[in-house]
Amino acid sequence: MGKVIIETKHLTKKYTVGEVDVHALRDVSLQVKEGEFVAIMGASGSGKSTFMNIIGCLDQPSSGDYFLDGVLTSKLNKNEYAEIRNQKIGFVFQGFNLLSRTTAIENVELPLMYDRQHRIKNPRQKAIEVLNRVGLGDRLDHVPNQLSGGQQQRVAIARALVNEPSLILADEPTGNLDSRTSVEVFGLFQQLNSEGITIVLVTHERDFANFARRIVELRDGKVKNDFMIQNPLIALDELAKLNQMEMPNEV
Repeated sequence: MGKVIIETKHLTKKYTVGEVDVHALRDVSLQVKEGEFVAIMGASGSGKSTFMNIIGCLDQPSSGDYFLDGVLTSKLNKNEYAEIRNQKIGFVFQGFNLLSRTTAIENVELPLMYDRQHRIKNPRQKAIEVLNRVGLGDRLDHVPNQLSGGQQQRVAIARALVNEPSLILADEPTGNLDSRTSVEVFGLFQQLNSEGITIVLVTHERDFANFARRIVELRDGKVKNDFMIQNPLIALDELAKLNQMEMPNEV
């Protein structure tokens, strides 16, 4: 692991609700390096969603600094802010956020329409490449309602990969999936991480957080724990256990 992809310094976020100030984040300072797989955990109201919105350049802090891949985001104008979000970050959401009447390949191509730099010279070929990468090379022309929940999330992950981002942010990516499909999705994240892709995800489930390599726990807007996982769960092993449990008993 080398350079720092995410760096926050004394990050705070305050909302005013009526006459009351609500502090969603309080003095959060941390780093995520290239190639890490980090799970952000915390109860409802802990600040994890606010933190993800800020590092995803979807919101800005009230005070403090956020550096994305070495760039101080507070110094960017509106267009530069949108551009760095498009080029540097791939998003994966709980609800998949796919266009319902649009094929898998067209959904994956969508972020490339906003690439003003035209870094990807052949969008269609790139979309095919990443769909193959997530195991959906035979589903290119399927619309979402022709795909299972797990397949829809794989399309969403392919869409996150298509711009060759520095970072993938996943917000409760298995919240709408059953246990087996969730493990399969985490297996894909582990595969991508083994290829060097930096992944940060929000989850409220400790079992799923243990597929990551590091856990950051937030409480009341502050970092309460930040530690490496000594023995992360391996998705392929967990799937093998599920297969064993589902096998019929021999007579």
